[in-house]
Amino acid sequence: MKQFVKADKFYYPTETKEGGYLALIDGRFGQWQSHVPDGADVLDYSGYQIAPGLVDTHIHGYAGHDVMDCDPEGILKMSQGLLSTGVTSFLPTTLTSSFEQLAEASAVVAAVAGTEKGAKIRGIYFEGPYFTEKYKGAQNASYMKNPSLEEFNVWQNAAQGLIKKIALAPEREGVADFVSTLTAQGVTVALGHSNATYDEAKAAVQAGASVWVHAYNGMRELNHREPGMVGAVYNLPNTYAELICDGHHVSPVACDILMQQKGHDHVAMITDCMAAGGQPDGDYMLGEFSVLVENGTARLKDGGNLAGSILKLKDGLKNVVTWGIASPEEAVRMVSLVPAVSVGVDDVCGQIKGGYAADFIVLDEELNLVATYLDGQKVWEG
Repeated sequence: MKQFVKADKFYYPTETKEGGYLALIDGRFGQWQSHVPDGADVLDYSGYQIAPGLVDTHIHGYAGHDVMDCDPEGILKMSQGLLSTGVTSFLPTTLTSSFEQLAEASAVVAAVAGTEKGAKIRGIYFEGPYFTEKYKGAQNASYMKNPSLEEFNVWQNAAQGLIKKIALAPEREGVADFVSTLTAQGVTVALGHSNATYDEAKAAVQAGASVWVHAYNGMRELNHREPGMVGAVYNLPNTYAELICDGHHVSPVACDILMQQKGHDHVAMITDCMAAGGQPDGDYMLGEFSVLVENGTARLKDGGNLAGSILKLKDGLKNVVTWGIASPEEAVRMVSLVPAVSVGVDDVCGQIKGGYAADFIVLDEELNLVATYLDGQKVWEG
């Protein structure tokens, strides 16, 4: 079946095509063209813009469900709910927990991957447990420890090879061997929840680590005598910085500085969303911790630390443009292609490209989400 999408603008990886038509062929992207034959089947989005489906590579939960609930139905409902946020691909994300709980979470995600009707599971992200206590954030320090390849192999087997990314603190013992072994296996290693010095962070990057966990949050700050983790984020090339653009985790000015330092093509916007995403204010759980959601934030009841977010990725996209720190083109890339590249799934998602699954979103002139498409079919409409 062949159909053409007509729109004012199409966001491609390296250019924006003005006007014209994008072919959809049997649920996949075809080519863009300026004209179509008479009588062609045209999906008319005149006055609107077409962008690739959004890719969230760090998300713990949504719509009342959390990955650590280890509930297959919950993962599927999370996948379905994410369509309303423009997300068409995601990495279900774990928290620091017991060895057994992490093995169970891995198995549950693997069991449902490929059966989801909403946003597509592109892998699993292990946020922890190899962190350090000083910057533990909303993670349980009692489970934090040094990295173990033996442990990881058990989790990866339970996940049927789906673990695409794991985060750790560079100052832990045995990091270099762990990082180099995993990166050789195609697993992306991220660095965060860490009190590492600049040199410790640099050593982990030299071993193969390539992503910074929610930049600024949960890491040693920049100091003029010890640049720390934040200095490493700024200064080490060929690495990708996760960034939560909700206006609460990081100020717009600090977001801007990071984008200037890294370049927009090395900033991957994420949500770090927890179960309360898309839900009313009130009391929730993040892993084993009680959380209060109000005034646009999720905070631990004990101590008041930020506990993930309730950000929708479509709103992060709009925020950075509204703040004047990214063009629409740069913003679209930071929520689609850059996250996909950062975890090595850009061969299946994150861009409009011939032959790729036709997962895309429709935006109005103000970058509000109008509709979400999976495999060329409309699956959500505002």
